[in-house]
Amino acid sequence: MNIEPIKAFTDNYIWAIVNKANKSLWIVDPGDAKPVIDYIAKHNLNLCGILITHHHEDHCGGVAELQAKYSVPVYGPKHSNILATHVVTDKQTIVLPECNLSFEVRWIPGHTLEHIAYYCATEQLLFCGDTLFSAGCGRVFEGTMQQMVESLQILASLPDETRIYCAHEYTLKNLEFAKYLEPKNEAITRQVAFVQCLQGKPSVPTTLALEKKINPFLRTDVGTVITAAQSQIGTSLSEGVQVFSAIREWKNRF
Repeated sequence: MNIEPIKAFTDNYIWAIVNKANKSLWIVDPGDAKPVIDYIAKHNLNLCGILITHHHEDHCGGVAELQAKYSVPVYGPKHSNILATHVVTDKQTIVLPECNLSFEVRWIPGHTLEHIAYYCATEQLLFCGDTLFSAGCGRVFEGTMQQMVESLQILASLPDETRIYCAHEYTLKNLEFAKYLEPKNEAITRQVAFVQCLQGKPSVPTTLALEKKINPFLRTDVGTVITAAQSQIGTSLSEGVQVFSAIREWKNRF
């Protein structure tokens, strides 16, 4: 089983779950059908199904065309934009038989109200859409800051070895903000150098262990992050949600 990124738009990743032995393919968050169709043709694969994390067009905009062409199941949360043939719920298990994988659905609202993630415990991998990025997190568009914090806590509770497959290449920009918050954080400094050396190649997947060292949105209980947040808004902060809200709104303007 291989997981490969299919680039779309400016910075999106459509994730391809491939079983090369039987030429099977499952796709995660196809915002555009064309690069997926091209990928299928190039590698002579059989599309078996689609997983969707949330309803934004750059994550599900290609579903209708792919479904019409290949007539495959589409798993996702309930939303009219998604066109799911199978609406999923929290803690539900999704089986990908062609790839010998199963995923547990995790309900993680905040970025959108119905946002979900797919977690595979046996392989320790996570498809988390726009909730958690390397060194960052998604904007809070529809949910509340409290919901986003709770959703990040759900993801942070997974094993440290979990590989995180997010849906955008935002890493370097996120690291710039993280470095500004924690200029003496050596793990951030090392990761900036590493990502710069990639010269445009994908910086993800990342691991949860690494994110706990470099991602300010998973470090809202760390003194240096709290101090930076307090300095930004000019008042003391006593709770994790307050710290998160301060740095999320700060990042929006950064």
